[in-house]
Amino acid sequence: MSRKYFGTDGIRGTVGQSPITPDFVLRLAHAVGRVLRQQEARPTVLIGKDTRISGYMLESALESGFNSAGVDVVLLGPLPTPGVAYLTRAQRASLGVVISASHNPFQDNGIKFFSAQGTKLPDAWEMAVEASLEEAPVWVDSASLGKARRLDDAAGRYIEFCKSTFPNELTLKGLRIVVDAAHGAAYQIAPMVFHELGAEVVPIGCAPDGLNINHEVGATHPEALLRSVRANHADLGIALDGDADRLQMVDAAGRLYNGDELLYLLAMDRLDRGLPVPGVVGTLMTNMAIELALRARGLPFVRAKVGDRYVLEQLDQRGWQLGGEGSGHLLALDRHTTGDGLISALQVLQACVRSGRTLAQALQGVELFPQTLVNVRLRPDQRWQQNVALQEAVQAAEAELAGRGRVLIRASGTEPLLRVMVEAQEAGLAASLAHRLAEAARTG
Repeated sequence: MSRKYFGTDGIRGTVGQSPITPDFVLRLAHAVGRVLRQQEARPTVLIGKDTRISGYMLESALESGFNSAGVDVVLLGPLPTPGVAYLTRAQRASLGVVISASHNPFQDNGIKFFSAQGTKLPDAWEMAVEASLEEAPVWVDSASLGKARRLDDAAGRYIEFCKSTFPNELTLKGLRIVVDAAHGAAYQIAPMVFHELGAEVVPIGCAPDGLNINHEVGATHPEALLRSVRANHADLGIALDGDADRLQMVDAAGRLYNGDELLYLLAMDRLDRGLPVPGVVGTLMTNMAIELALRARGLPFVRAKVGDRYVLEQLDQRGWQLGGEGSGHLLALDRHTTGDGLISALQVLQACVRSGRTLAQALQGVELFPQTLVNVRLRPDQRWQQNVALQEAVQAAEAELAGRGRVLIRASGTEPLLRVMVEAQEAGLAASLAHRLAEAARTG
């Protein structure tokens, strides 16, 4: 049975269009509440949100839906997604709920959930919720209705948690850091964390108005960070996305470092300190240069499907701690149960401060392979898996690469597109092979 509403990271869409409407969100909360009450007589859920104007409306709908099913609600206000995950575990709540569409523009919004342990929930749980949505609502009687309250110091608790992941013997004093919060959920929290650890902070993207989240700022638009690092003669720049679970960094020379490079740095830092690193998990999109560099240091590397939830699944199965995506979703399970842009940044910073090396020095010798990505629009009746010409073109491309690159063909999960990606040590070879494969995909 396929999921009707849940995607790879909760339920997401344009506000005012199904399913991101107040009536559906109320029904969703009621259905989730009924699922929770199958295991617990009086569940409590925490609700956090980012800075989108639609968050007020959806927060009210969630509160009503949960209360109608006999579930108590604790409102956290604007808080990063990983902050909700942390407080769900720390408060011994039954479930954490985040109202956010992450890096999407303000017109979009979404709902995602965390377990009582602060982890993403499995597909089976989402299927149970979808089954409950198909059933008629069962309102509890008045005496059994849920209650709502606000946790006033939610941000402060999360700030202290973030700081606790940075070694007490180290400081950020002497560093000027530009912090770009994408006008999102970490707009107050992120500057405070780095300031309280000693850094001189230059905040940008920290003035949300409900309509400007991710607009030309943040991890998906690092140009603003690059400009500010240069203008302020900063040592480093840190960019988060709207819900602060992904990270990009810039050094004083204006070089941008993505999640693949930062993941490698975290693994090397642990190895250099003599800590156990049994292996690292990336995704199908992780740059091949990182895989080769890790293997050169004797570290096993496994690729998961695209999406941090699938990286987490692989880590859990293997008992490993480090994983991530090039987009900046990084997982350090010895520090947090989920991807956290702030904590990932602190892990990178402690590695640099402890070793006395810059990002460039720490990543010396690791050069990402050029990648060419071509999107091919699929016809409604097109079955790309059965395209013989494409299969033959892939075989020919792989033979030509001869271990100096790779080919990845995958269908988009959200659009009728086939994503054709070729990675090679030579940029020209990657481009020519990618366009050759795209042409085979179109004509097949």
